[in-house]
Amino acid sequence: MTTSQNPSLGEAAISFLATLPPKEGEDGQQAIYGFVRWYGWEHPFSKLTPREVADYAAQLSSLHTSYLKNLETVRGFLTYARKQGWNKANLAAHLKPKKAKARLSSPTRQTPSTSLTKQGYDELKAELAELKSRRPKVIEDMRRAAADKDFRENAPLDAAKEERGYLEGRIMELEAILKSATIIDEKQKAAPKVSVGNSIVLRDEASGEELRYTIVSPREVDPTRGKISSNSPIGKAVIGRTQGDIVEITAPAGKLRYRLLQIER
Repeated sequence: MTTSQNPSLGEAAISFLATLPPKEGEDGQQAIYGFVRWYGWEHPFSKLTPREVADYAAQLSSLHTSYLKNLETVRGFLTYARKQGWNKANLAAHLKPKKAKARLSSPTRQTPSTSLTKQGYDELKAELAELKSRRPKVIEDMRRAAADKDFRENAPLDAAKEERGYLEGRIMELEAILKSATIIDEKQKAAPKVSVGNSIVLRDEASGEELRYTIVSPREVDPTRGKISSNSPIGKAVIGRTQGDIVEITAPAGKLRYRLLQIER
């Protein structure tokens, strides 16, 4: 498709996704559109700054199971845009993953209990098993990358080290979470106020579009299935609110207004 030399973020996203194979484009759409929505569809790509990209990376949840994959997809988008001449800065370099900090528990200090739904608990157990199964491949990737003696420009080795660090930190984190987790009783009647575990329906006051989300703990986030964190902008805005309330969410694109139509478990 033909794209102007000064496209909006939305136009640039469509152009980039059109270059990907069908399956890869379908998988990457969620990550790319999430990036675009954060700034606004009409935001000029040329106006995007390294600081804004770094701020976007900082607000992402590193607990999301697709965190690294989503970062890599957006990084590919930014690299593509630079090659097209839409932004002179190397924005992809500022989209850095958070470093996982794994700490051993002190004998006198217990890990705080985390509230999880039964489904969320089972999903974290499955994620832990999957991460452990990935260990051998990540170690092998590091070994192969290290075989390249030119360490000055050894991007594969840096990437493999980053993934290994994240992998090990996430494994230790999951083990601690599961050990101290408490399961939410989902048989309780619907609460009059939004809390973790509730499903909600919001109506965009500007467009009339209805959105359905499930508010979960930061450990259970999965935007592809409508599960958003209680610490996310939307989560913070709706927690404690009642049906019929108007909630406002501040984003770089401006203030977004939603009406809380429904609360359910």
